[in-house]
Amino acid sequence: MTVDDILERAGKLRAAGQPFAIATVVRAVSPIFATVGAQAIIEPDGTIHGWIGGGCAKGVVTRAAQAAMQADTPKLVRISNDGALADAGVEIHAMPCASNGTIELFIQPHMPAPLLLVMGNTPCAREAAALGQRIGLRVATAGATTGVPDAVARLPGFDAGEAAALAPRIVLIATQGEGDEAALEAALRSPAQAILLVASARKAERLRQLMGERGIAPERLADLHAPAGPDIGAAVPEEVALATVAGVVACLRGAQVRGSAPAKPGSATTTAALHVFPARDNQTINAKSSQYANPVCRAAIDKATALHVIEYGGMSHYFCCDGCKVEFERDPAKYLEIARQLMTTETA
Repeated sequence: MTVDDILERAGKLRAAGQPFAIATVVRAVSPIFATVGAQAIIEPDGTIHGWIGGGCAKGVVTRAAQAAMQADTPKLVRISNDGALADAGVEIHAMPCASNGTIELFIQPHMPAPLLLVMGNTPCAREAAALGQRIGLRVATAGATTGVPDAVARLPGFDAGEAAALAPRIVLIATQGEGDEAALEAALRSPAQAILLVASARKAERLRQLMGERGIAPERLADLHAPAGPDIGAAVPEEVALATVAGVVACLRGAQVRGSAPAKPGSATTTAALHVFPARDNQTINAKSSQYANPVCRAAIDKATALHVIEYGGMSHYFCCDGCKVEFERDPAKYLEIARQLMTTETA
């Protein structure tokens, strides 16, 4: 294979997310049939593409390359029977051929970057996906109606089987009220090592309980991190995305405590959590307007763009996110009374 052939095959393997190693001859002493600069690509199963000096060195180089991939560490290998002492850091192997020549190779493993699956169709999700790509991660998306350039996969929704088939290392959920439960369950049922959720600690705890009710084991729930990143004073989606990707890096580098305990309800949360806009003064909301005071979070909801509508108690109730809808359904009588009180306040 020519150098161009080597580079082309390496590019295809990288694009496919497949590990490989490149072995390069850096020294050859006659009578070995090898030339300095000769290269070969070795795949994990031992398949060799290229030429690095004939059958004498093939077995040694294959095993050394597989070990380098396993450890994700480059190495220098010397194959010889001359008895000379090698420099520190050089791995010595006996030359299996009768020629007794010497060949030295540099073996560089190329392992695929970790796969980050970003779930959600929010500004935060899109920004986080772009940042993930910028720091060298392979990024897949789920539930996004707008594409992320160069994403390795784009799942239309939050199907657990499809998410599991991707085998992501980390899942970042930035649904922020649009499909939280489906996304979280799919993430927890995937083989991901960590799941980061952009949500307040209170909301995250409610979702933890719900996932437990759906059969997710406590030890798996320990892999859920929420809020998703450190408190950096984030106030806009781009800043929240920056904090969440910092959380991703922390998980990859082992710097974040596994399964950190969620904050107690009512305690302070980090600004990487979902930002909830304060409710408007109810005096500005009346029954004839297009606005509705959500009885759960007290936020002003535009009836025309509400995510969910529930008919209950002779009224239509509008919700901005899955969480508020689920909370209403847990105790509709309670929130019906709150809704009536808000309506009374509006017309007073």
